[in-house]
Amino acid sequence: MQVAQRSTSVAAVGGGNAFVTVDRFRKVAGSTAGRHTQSQAAITDLSGFTKALKLDCTTADTSIAAAEILAIQYSMEGQDLQQLKKGTSDAEKVTVSFYVKGNASATYTVELEDGDNSRYNSQEFSVTTSWTRVVKTFVADTTGTLDNDNALSLSLNFIVNAGSNYTGGTHTDNVWHTTTNQRAGDSQTNFYDSTDREFFLTGVQMELGSQATPFEHRSFGEELQLCKRYFYQIGGQNPYQNIIHAMWISADTAVAPLYHRPSLRATPTISKLQNYSTLGHGTASQTLSTDQNNQNSTQFGFSGGSGGTSGYGIILRGNNDSGVYITFDAEL
Repeated sequence: MQVAQRSTSVAAVGGGNAFVTVDRFRKVAGSTAGRHTQSQAAITDLSGFTKALKLDCTTADTSIAAAEILAIQYSMEGQDLQQLKKGTSDAEKVTVSFYVKGNASATYTVELEDGDNSRYNSQEFSVTTSWTRVVKTFVADTTGTLDNDNALSLSLNFIVNAGSNYTGGTHTDNVWHTTTNQRAGDSQTNFYDSTDREFFLTGVQMELGSQATPFEHRSFGEELQLCKRYFYQIGGQNPYQNIIHAMWISADTAVAPLYHRPSLRATPTISKLQNYSTLGHGTASQTLSTDQNNQNSTQFGFSGGSGGTSGYGIILRGNNDSGVYITFDAEL
């Protein structure tokens, strides 16, 4: 939970699916009146860990609609999961371990979701007011192979709120199935039941086999590079921050090639620069186009500028605030 490129705290989080704070952990939510603050919280009471993902209920919703759900989801590429041998007679068990804490006792659900075959396996887990390491081994699944590609195949879900569409059936721990209303545990706590409700999560690890090993701590630099395969941002940290260097190819048009390091998982969705200023020869316009966009590089074009001379350079940068930036999103 060390890397949070988008934000370290966001208030009034409600329905919809989105990456809100901590990298790679997506909020999955159905329409709800409940609201929470999601943050990257500092840890002072768990040896070896300094950050956690925190959910803090700020608006209660005690009348849970059937389609309502709130989960924290980590998604994985199929090509990273072939050692599970899922869908074969040699399929392997998987062990998931993580640390959790709350403001009070609660019961939630941890789930493996096979997105290639719409199959599920979930288990209930308990939360107390102290940090607890939860270890859950999931049985092997001999049905449904996972695609060997860079697309979504398997998700790890932490379900903290669920309506009858997910709880209406009879839940059985640690069984692979295809029935949506059996996904959440029968003792599932409603996270939005009180504005006192809090949930902390850190130290998430998934391993082949039935043995949980100590959490593998990686350096911040390594973790950041792994996250940047899926998302990264240029700018937004300081006023007047340089964002892109471009070159004039005519009096009114400039181009800016950008190479992604590391390469992205797939061709990114790009948030366009807005309200930037220019520094150097000529003035680039606010008309931005994108071409030659792929997982390795992107070329931007700025047309409708003035004062340019072919071959001269120009810098696009933020203004006197930190709100000018560009993002590259290749999340699953």
